Amino acid sequence: MPIYALGDDTPEIHPDAFVHPDAVVIGAVRIGAESTIWPHAVLRGDGGGRIEIGAQTSVQDGSVLHTTPEHPTVVGDGCTVGHIVHLEGCTIENGVLIGSGSIILHGVVVHRGAIVAANAVLLDGTDVPAGALAVGTPATIKPRRARPEEIEHGRQVYVAKGREYREGMRRIG
Repeated sequence: MPIYALGDDTPEIHPDAFVHPDAVVIGAVRIGAESTIWPHAVLRGDGGGRIEIGAQTSVQDGSVLHTTPEHPTVVGDGCTVGHIVHLEGCTIENGVLIGSGSIILHGVVVHRGAIVAANAVLLDGTDVPAGALAVGTPATIKPRRARPEEIEHGRQVYVAKGREYREGMRRIG
């Protein structure tokens, strides 16, 4: 799998994490236990910034995570980052679901238990309160509309899927 040091910055990947061979991890990136990084995801910790992925978090196919020197990209424990998501210089607290196709930019904070709906765009500095739903372009915040069972379901599915892939995936061609 393409995992690269950049200067003095070397990725730190927990031995219980699953990084798909077609994902790319570069530089100042830390990936926690039982987290999963899926095909064609790119995590690029360069330019003096860093990326941190907590435990039991999935970063799904085609997602791009980048950082800036002013704003690290931090994703907490138990999060699901959907397919083709762009995260850059934002903080995603524990137990958050980020819907497919979303864009979350510099200085954004998505608090615990919130959901960012598919294709939502969170502009610089947006604050999504705990338990809220962010929907639309640019996103509108709907307090107390997140459904915790959706977040927990995503976490459970991708932790199990990571185990399945670590133990059973094999290249045949």
